[in-house]
Amino acid sequence: MTSALFEAPGPRARRRHFWYAVLVASVTGGAVCWMLLRFADAGQFDARMWEAFGYRGVQLRILTGVVDTFKAFVLAVVLSLLLGLLFAAGRLSAHRFLRWPAGALVEFFRAVPVIITVFALYATDVLRTCVTAVADLLRKGLGAPGEWLAENFASPTLWALVIGIALYNGAAQAEILRAGVGAVPKGQFEAGYALGMRKTQVMTVVALPQAVRTMLPSVISQMVVTLKDTSLGFFIMYEELLYAGKLLAQNTATPSGYPYLPVLCVVGSLYIITCLLLSYVARRIAAGHMLTMTGMVRNRRARSRDSFPGEVEGK
Repeated sequence: MTSALFEAPGPRARRRHFWYAVLVASVTGGAVCWMLLRFADAGQFDARMWEAFGYRGVQLRILTGVVDTFKAFVLAVVLSLLLGLLFAAGRLSAHRFLRWPAGALVEFFRAVPVIITVFALYATDVLRTCVTAVADLLRKGLGAPGEWLAENFASPTLWALVIGIALYNGAAQAEILRAGVGAVPKGQFEAGYALGMRKTQVMTVVALPQAVRTMLPSVISQMVVTLKDTSLGFFIMYEELLYAGKLLAQNTATPSGYPYLPVLCVVGSLYIITCLLLSYVARRIAAGHMLTMTGMVRNRRARSRDSFPGEVEGK
């Protein structure tokens, strides 16, 4: 089948592309071999490099990094979804005084690099003052539970990372939500208005349930981006997984040197596993949503047959 976008390459072009591929593969393979040889000369493949991971202190350090990563991830996901709903509602509003500021905020936070936002929040005294005040209120108002919450969540570094990530990903989620609502056929909106619904009711009862199926894969993909963005805490010394790996690599001495490559392998594998698990959960949720939608359609058809048996049989 001939593509309409470009002309199919002829024999000479195919040979040329083949040799281009051979050249790129040779250069890439040579670079990888050179890196492996350099690592081998530095002793990074020595078995003694992996002995440190058998110590309980190292294992606890990695576990703490994983817990702190998930802590920042969960908070950032919840906050980004809330901001995404708020920004999307503003962008879909019929009022200009809501639509224009929401659009400006979305474009601004999408354009500014996340690391700049995180650094700006980290250097802001207002954030530190607010977090400290909330921690004092938790300790005084809730007693022991408040002490636990203040100790584990009242950290300016944590909230600088969470808010910075949530602002960017919230803007991205807003565009995903807006696109999903825009994909709903206009006839669905007109049917809701014909029934006497207001715009808010049409959006929440008619549009959003249909748009969820379209938006869900993109929303989950953006959550994976949020998970990977938590590694930016490395730059503000938040003790997430990447920062914990850096501390281990720099402070764990072996007879063959510092275990940079083993730590990189362990930390990278944990990131890959968590992203794969999140993608798996996303596929399960999407499959469950499809089954729910199919069941709803079947129930509606069954109710229609029970209510109008003659008409259904005639059709």
